[in-house]
Amino acid sequence: MAEPAEKPPAVARRRPRRAGGPAPAAKTPAPAGQDWSSWPTYNDATLGFRDFWYPVQWARRIGSKPMPITLLGEKIVLIRDGDTVRALHDRCPHRGVPLSLGRREFEGSISCAYHGWTFDLKDGRLGAVLTDGPESPICGKISVRTYPVRERLGLVWVYIGDGDPPPVERDIPAELTENAFVMGGRTDVRKGNWRFAAENGFDEGHAKYLHNTALWRLFKVMPAWNMTRVIESGSWLIRVQDEVHWEADYPGYGTWSNKRWWKRMPLPDHPGKSADVNPVIKKMNIPGFVSIRLPGLLRVAYPHFIHYEWYVPVDADHVRYVQIMVRFEDGPKAAVFKAKYLSWIRWLFHGQFTGQDAWMVDVMDAPPEKLYRPDLSLTAWRRHIEKSDLKVQHARGRLER
Repeated sequence: MAEPAEKPPAVARRRPRRAGGPAPAAKTPAPAGQDWSSWPTYNDATLGFRDFWYPVQWARRIGSKPMPITLLGEKIVLIRDGDTVRALHDRCPHRGVPLSLGRREFEGSISCAYHGWTFDLKDGRLGAVLTDGPESPICGKISVRTYPVRERLGLVWVYIGDGDPPPVERDIPAELTENAFVMGGRTDVRKGNWRFAAENGFDEGHAKYLHNTALWRLFKVMPAWNMTRVIESGSWLIRVQDEVHWEADYPGYGTWSNKRWWKRMPLPDHPGKSADVNPVIKKMNIPGFVSIRLPGLLRVAYPHFIHYEWYVPVDADHVRYVQIMVRFEDGPKAAVFKAKYLSWIRWLFHGQFTGQDAWMVDVMDAPPEKLYRPDLSLTAWRRHIEKSDLKVQHARGRLER
């Protein structure tokens, strides 16, 4: 993997059981309604969904040196070939040695470090075997799988699917392709299944409690609880707040609230309602702060910026967080934001704040589960997946041709 995982806060932890995988032998079956049998596609999607473009790494980090990644359980090597990034299955079909350990003996090719089997970067064809001479009879008879690659938003995108891929713009929010903006971001691989990460992002209740200790929220008051519904708008599911409650009395316990004397007034219940809102965000007319779309992209829209978070499946037990914060600005305002992002926002928001999410995703152990009313966001997401006619990614064998 290209980057180390973000370290969550110290906590006594146990290794979570992989959702959708076999239960431990000593564990009794989950009672009806507590497992994921109501969402069979979702239950089966341990490795995510095929026929989508996935962001995997910053384009500037891909050079002539091979870089190994894992995407939806598939081992891939990324390498820059002139101005183009190529992606091949990271396995030499001869003896199974990773091609990412190989050398660049010739332009437009990669040679396996073991015996010098040399593959064309463009189509994966075996073009030469350096230890068998120029007339090696196996040349042209074997290929390794190649993957479509595009560069957008400063990121490398890889398509996992069958047939000709759709334009990569299909899987990028339209506001990012139609407007000028400045952004900051980070990507790292963290523990936990991608489904736990996506559910955590769209989950209504956790931010009010888990994140009330985050430094990012130090001066921002959070509600105690909401009455919420989920609506479908285009490709997005959007959480809409119908009621916002800032404190509540709990019989036998007392009053609980996120209010503190030093916290400023809260944001309105959707970004466009603010008196001071970015024109692009206002024009988007989003009825709620938090949205999610396939294959696993969260959008949190504030009056002045939008945070996007892709949950990219690595394997059954790891997820790549690709996080970007976008301001639809240019000129001096863009420069000021970039300086602020690099000096403190990157650490505070894309580090400590979302590190709390990574902590929960790592230790989560479900199913079985018992859901409560605010989990309607989770069940809406699962139902959306069930009706979307998706192709589940399964563990794949050797991908040479």
